[in-house]
Amino acid sequence: MDDEGKTYPTLEAFIKETGIKATYTEDIDDNDSYVSKVRPQLEAKQDIGKDIITLTDWMANRMIRDQLVQPLELIQMPNAGNLLPPLKEVSFDPGRNYSLTWQSGFAGIGYDKERVGKELKTLDDLFTPELRGKIVVLSEMRDTLGLIMQWQGVDIAGNWGKPEYDKAIEKFNQLVSDGYIRRIKGNSYLNDLKSGNALAGIVWSGDLFILRAETENDNWEFTIPESGGTLWSDNMMVPITSTHRRNAETLMNYYYDPKVAAEVAAWVNYVCPVVGAKQEMEKIDEELAQSPFIFPSEDYLTKNNIQGFRALTAQEDADYSAEWAKVVGN
Repeated sequence: MDDEGKTYPTLEAFIKETGIKATYTEDIDDNDSYVSKVRPQLEAKQDIGKDIITLTDWMANRMIRDQLVQPLELIQMPNAGNLLPPLKEVSFDPGRNYSLTWQSGFAGIGYDKERVGKELKTLDDLFTPELRGKIVVLSEMRDTLGLIMQWQGVDIAGNWGKPEYDKAIEKFNQLVSDGYIRRIKGNSYLNDLKSGNALAGIVWSGDLFILRAETENDNWEFTIPESGGTLWSDNMMVPITSTHRRNAETLMNYYYDPKVAAEVAAWVNYVCPVVGAKQEMEKIDEELAQSPFIFPSEDYLTKNNIQGFRALTAQEDADYSAEWAKVVGN
């Protein structure tokens, strides 16, 4: 997207290059609400009007498990081989037969450093009386509760269970009842930050860089809490009802060209999943090529305790998601 937020240069270049008509829409506020809306249609084999949907790892797991997405013809997608090695053998899609990573990112603390007036290095710094009622948090359980669990000393990628989950839920409910949290939202949480109704929150890394550009305000700051941050990926998949799989695969292949991937990363500032994009980024912006938010090293991830939320069993997924839905009011 360009700085005016009205056009998508890489998508327009794809249309011009291939002659394939493609329209980008932002229909997904969060994974649960979107999939709850389209699942009945997909299960009934009814067209949902989408040829590519982009969902986070855990929801991609459900969609693949429930056979609601189509297998990819990787032979038609030579650039798919540019996927970063650590992302190739994910537990929910070994060999990546049904999905390709769109972007990855971190959840951490975002805030307007000028209006807040101090650095927010920890969740203790975030949840203070001065910011009571001015904090927005994500409705994605694995990010918001993940950060709270890390705050409580839990290894979220390791061996934890219901006692640790319940303790985090209890803490979250306390923060809500004490009036610290203004809103619990999906992608629309940025509106509260833009309007000034919220000054800080639990946010996604790339969004703060986009917020800087859209508001022309360089005071927006993103930081990984000292207790750690979460790592997630959003994944492109072709719905079971799409009749344009080949076109969808052509688009995915296009975005896995390192040059195109670097152009996208230069705008969104999320973790780029494409091998070779860093070298292309060096030609665009040397500073961005060195950004740990776009091209993080293993050392950076380890040093900052940035972890993926462990895979849940089907029963845990059902139980924890139902509990979280009650908490956030869904």
